[in-house]
Amino acid sequence: MSLTVRSRQKSYLIDSWMVRRLAKWILEKTEPSNISKLIEHELGVYIIGPNEMADLNFSNLKHKGATDVITLDYMEVASIPKCGPILGDLFICPTVAEENAKEFGTSCSYEVARYLIHGILHLRGYDDKKQAARKIMKQKENLLMKDASKHFPLSSLVKKPKTNCG
Repeated sequence: MSLTVRSRQKSYLIDSWMVRRLAKWILEKTEPSNISKLIEHELGVYIIGPNEMADLNFSNLKHKGATDVITLDYMEVASIPKCGPILGDLFICPTVAEENAKEFGTSCSYEVARYLIHGILHLRGYDDKKQAARKIMKQKENLLMKDASKHFPLSSLVKKPKTNCG
């Protein structure tokens, strides 16, 4: 498995090792086949700042401003859930996570974990554009968040802001 985790921003301290462990766990939990240990995934997880996220959001989706997570899937569209290897990149913005945490009464770490799950679900073929599909995806996301919180200290994903921002 090729799994790259990189923080390309300077505002938040990210526990890259924990992000890596969580991503591997999510990939295993969402693999519908029985051979998940043998699958060669290629996944990049990039923690980026709001300016880079806004640029990425506009260049890929033609939306203005920063967003929480962007998933780039380099595989062909398949049935849900997709079996086999994942080939894609996730871009997560902790600045937006901090803002959303205040709005939803959660923590920045919790939001980053949710975005990681959300992005991998997209790579597994789940979609959130239509209401019925969004409901299915959200239920799966919530189940994985509940399970992840039992197996991982999610509060340590984002250790603390490096600077007084957000």
